[in-house]
Amino acid sequence: MQFRRSDYDVTNTVQVSSVASVRKAVEELFLQTWPGANTERLTTAFADFERLFCGQFPGYLGCDTVYHDMQHSLDDTLAMARLLAGYDRTNPPEQRLGADRALLGIIVGLFHDSGYIRQSDDTQHRNGAEFTRTHVMRGAHFLARYLPAIGLANWVPVATQVIHFTGYEVPFQDIRLDDVRDRRVGHLLGTADMLAQMSDRCYLEKCRDRLYPEFVLGGVAMQREDDGGLKVQYGSGLDVLRQTPQFFEFTMRTRLDGEFGGAYRYVESLYGGRNPYLEAINRNLAYLTRVLETGNWNMLRRSPPVFTWEKNPLETVRSLVIRHIRTAVEAT
Repeated sequence: MQFRRSDYDVTNTVQVSSVASVRKAVEELFLQTWPGANTERLTTAFADFERLFCGQFPGYLGCDTVYHDMQHSLDDTLAMARLLAGYDRTNPPEQRLGADRALLGIIVGLFHDSGYIRQSDDTQHRNGAEFTRTHVMRGAHFLARYLPAIGLANWVPVATQVIHFTGYEVPFQDIRLDDVRDRRVGHLLGTADMLAQMSDRCYLEKCRDRLYPEFVLGGVAMQREDDGGLKVQYGSGLDVLRQTPQFFEFTMRTRLDGEFGGAYRYVESLYGGRNPYLEAINRNLAYLTRVLETGNWNMLRRSPPVFTWEKNPLETVRSLVIRHIRTAVEAT
């Protein structure tokens, strides 16, 4: 059996660093599930996504976040398309989402991390990770501007709520959606976001080397307390990994099996009852357990490419992190 490639999906069949490959897979699945549906807006959205993340979209600089890069969003979108297809294939007609809602869900999946991307006139921020705490709301604002441009203005009130199922800025009970089907789209979106991240072949290395720097720049790794001291949540990338098992347990209980109602099961209708995403996640967690038990961090040796618009994104982010930590410590 061929080893799974670092920038391929859980089935090792779709290159999730390639806009063209993911678009092809999503459009094929879309038409198989909703025959006769118009995919013109879907094609346009993928083209605009590529322009936005590559720094060619008017008013924006492009993606420079090393964990939430282009591959993550494409992987998320593919997972979302599969969940949407599985949902409509396994539910009675009156509960199905239909092609229009599925289209919206896929487009929100594409742009769910658009809030990390800096605007061209932004002179205050050096990296999109600085928006970690507000990126979902910023993404909602992007969708409110973007959807009317592709003829989906009527979906703006739904899209700007649905996107919040991928974040922590708005409590789930405060997400206002009138139609239960729209809320289900949100559940599928939040599920896809978690499945895509944690099933990544290089998830553990990416947490250590890429998520931690984003946490530093975003004010998550350490926070200034009222007395002026620093509260450290994550002292290093290894700290992020040490807390990952607890994070997954919490996510399963409160999100995947909680608010989202076990929506991850809908992909199983596409794979004969198997769930390749959970299988990959469990492999990652089992390997992490071995690393934590042995203390042999050298077992994490993968160094996959980063898909951003910058030439040397990791080096740039590392220098920003060092400067950020030094400034924070000196101010204590």
